Amino acid sequence: MRFALLLLTSALATPSFAATPEAVTQTYADIALATYQDSLTTAQSLQTAVSALIAAPSDETLAAARSAWLAARVPYQQSEVFRFGNPIVDDWEGRVNAWPLDEGLIDYVAPAEAGENALALLNVIATPTFTLSGTEIDATTITPTLIATTLHEADGIEANVASGYHAIEFLLWGQDLNGTGPGAGNRPYTDFLQGDGCTGGNCDRRAGYLQAATDLLVADLTEMTANWSDTGPARAAVTTDPTAGLMAALTGMGSLSYGELAGERMKLGLLLNDPEEEHDCFSDNTHNSHFYDGVGIRNVYLGRYTRIDGSVVEGPALADLVSDADPTLAAQLAADLDASVNALGAIKSAAEGGMAYDQMLAPGDPAGEALIMAGVNALVAQTASIDRAVTALGLTKIGFEGSDSLDNPNAIFQ
Repeated sequence: MRFALLLLTSALATPSFAATPEAVTQTYADIALATYQDSLTTAQSLQTAVSALIAAPSDETLAAARSAWLAARVPYQQSEVFRFGNPIVDDWEGRVNAWPLDEGLIDYVAPAEAGENALALLNVIATPTFTLSGTEIDATTITPTLIATTLHEADGIEANVASGYHAIEFLLWGQDLNGTGPGAGNRPYTDFLQGDGCTGGNCDRRAGYLQAATDLLVADLTEMTANWSDTGPARAAVTTDPTAGLMAALTGMGSLSYGELAGERMKLGLLLNDPEEEHDCFSDNTHNSHFYDGVGIRNVYLGRYTRIDGSVVEGPALADLVSDADPTLAAQLAADLDASVNALGAIKSAAEGGMAYDQMLAPGDPAGEALIMAGVNALVAQTASIDRAVTALGLTKIGFEGSDSLDNPNAIFQ
């Protein structure tokens, strides 16, 4: 029912607000604050579930921790639209949602070649001391500080992702070794069982890493929530200069729509038929991540966000300003946003019906390709309307993030 309501949001009668750039950027900041507050609240619930798993590992406590992680993704993915136009968010985002990752940095993986990344198979959980860039590292105790300042992006390599949602996801699910076949990661609860019955070795350190990574995620989200508070610098950046705030909002909408979601997260994986390009690849939750990215883009345009408790944050919106400038364009952009949410919703529905996103990436699967490309095409179409909205509002042209998968596909195979 909640999914259906989300699909209908912009078609429903919505309150009419007096729209000025000042009022619109206040709404934008209010929605950012609420979205990050909900992300923090759900991360704290995950933290509680992780503590319960570590205290008493079982199928039930592992399932509860996984469910808490999945719930935490819903508000966070809706926050991704605040990337790209807000430097405070961009400088921070890699700590919480970086992907893809060389998970062998963290824990055991199936036998593989290290490739160009010398740390890809480090397995810090099994390696309490190691050398990094000529320095001896004492990882006897795994702490949030060790993860944040030493392990994350170690040696300046982006694939050395040691923190954030996806590091936690890997620890809860383990590798998904099913390729484009059915099934997600299937780590047993006994990987956290300290003492007799431990599987995978180093269960105490695995539990320590999971707790530290979850604690770090909560701390990072606490920081970003404060940045959007009444006195926070992220809020100030978009409200003290409303024109800059409008540019930030439209930049986030366009760049997430085009280069990031349509390109890097969807079209690229389809071109390569590679489940390693799947965003939530360990849990097979990618369909939800894509869907809520689309919902988040629409939230910003409509100036309306439905919180995890069902309450609504809303106010004067970009849609009102665009309608004042060009009513036809405003209606077209709203329709485009509905179309992309519906297309992403079709992917979500198919996945919930048994065709996981990584199965859609399989070569020679016309049904999966059609679902993904419908989403890609809808996102590309709405980007064109977002670009027109920038012009209609008399703003400086924005160079949205691109992707070779969309702009120069042949480069992907060179």
